[in-house]
Amino acid sequence: MAETSKKDSLFQRIARWFREMKSELKKVAWPNGKRVLKNTLIVFACTLVVGLVIIFFDVAGEYIYKGILALASLLKG
Repeated sequence: MAETSKKDSLFQRIARWFREMKSELKKVAWPNGKRVLKNTLIVFACTLVVGLVIIFFDVAGEYIYKGILALASLLKG
């Protein structure tokens, strides 16, 4: 961003910021629809896999916890 002078009004600084933002957004390499769809499907697949792994460990932890409680109750009495 160029040096701003103290004399610039708030409106001028905001207008300059929007002009510079517009200029920078023109430089962005925006993906096409096919690429967006492919990336979206990859995100959904990864989310599904991570969710299944979390469910697996949650259920496994529950069985281990219940097994420890059952073993403790057997040893107790």
